[in-house]
Amino acid sequence: MMDTRRCGEPCASGLHVDGLSEGWLVRMGLPGGRRVTIADVARAGGVSRTTVSHALNGLGRVDPGTRERVRRVAEELGYRPNLRAQRLRRGQSRTIGLVSSMPYAVAAAGPARLGFYMEVAAAAAETALNAGFALVLAPPLESGLSLDSLDIDGAIVVEPEQDDGVTRRLAERGLAVVTLGPQLGTDFAHVDLGGAAVGEVLLGHLYAQGARNIALLLGDCRRHSYVSLQSAYAQFAAERGMPSVVVAVPEAGGEDSGHAGGVRLLAEHPEVDAVCAAVDAFAVGCVRALGAAGRRVPDDVLVATRYDGLLARTCDPPLTAVNLHLSEVAEAAVEMMLAQLGAEPGNDPMRVPPPELVPRRSSQRTVQTPTAVRP
Repeated sequence: MMDTRRCGEPCASGLHVDGLSEGWLVRMGLPGGRRVTIADVARAGGVSRTTVSHALNGLGRVDPGTRERVRRVAEELGYRPNLRAQRLRRGQSRTIGLVSSMPYAVAAAGPARLGFYMEVAAAAAETALNAGFALVLAPPLESGLSLDSLDIDGAIVVEPEQDDGVTRRLAERGLAVVTLGPQLGTDFAHVDLGGAAVGEVLLGHLYAQGARNIALLLGDCRRHSYVSLQSAYAQFAAERGMPSVVVAVPEAGGEDSGHAGGVRLLAEHPEVDAVCAAVDAFAVGCVRALGAAGRRVPDDVLVATRYDGLLARTCDPPLTAVNLHLSEVAEAAVEMMLAQLGAEPGNDPMRVPPPELVPRRSSQRTVQTPTAVRP
């Protein structure tokens, strides 16, 4: 005869749940290894399928005791929700895209693709998964690949330029959009990447190291990071009576563009004693050009860049850069996306710390200490 003691009461065969012993729950008939369904949980728990669904998904008004009992029954039975069915009911894929229209040369520089884009992806994927969402990583779309085939609820777009076709197409599909760095001319939700503050940190450091002819090396399109850095540079130079030297190079060339920019700087402005590069790949290429011309870094020319990534750390000499706190940036972007999708974030809202200088040898001249003269 079935034991009908209350939930939680001990018996010879184990814990009872709604009158069902632990042993009975394990042995209840699921022929042929059939997957446990929500109906099985409802029958074992003595409740309706709707109550089970609400209890397991945090929906509706379910008595806390009933919710806990249903969860224990589901766990005991080994129930796993049918994600496809849930997505159909909700009209959501529970999937977020991470997208960049930036070329590989600056978004994921190097053969290992361990650049800016991948650092953002790692943190975004973890935050999304904690909230029950998957992250789909799309490659930089310089090849003209389409996102139309991706079944996603929204997309986080990394540093779109002003007339970016990627964000436009996503918005036309009715998808939620969050950008890392504002997109000029739009009102998409965004997480700030430091903007002008990055320029102030880098330029202030180079100036404090004695540089008085600082050149700015950036990409030749209108991304917020370039526009804000150039604005900060113009103000910085004007306030100090410093000559303004700005060289814009094609993004897609990556390190080679930086090299060409360095060659041009030396030919047109040989007096330059420091270079502030908006992209790490540009900075590495510029260091190459300076070395080929016999200009030593940092003794003759200081070099610093915006992103503290693998290229900055492995350059010779290692490059002074800025910690943009990309893990926090990515987490904040996912939380913005979840809010737009009506989902509950897994953590408290993340505050992104201000950009932080990471000084290295490329911008620190060796100071010779005078030898004391004996009387």
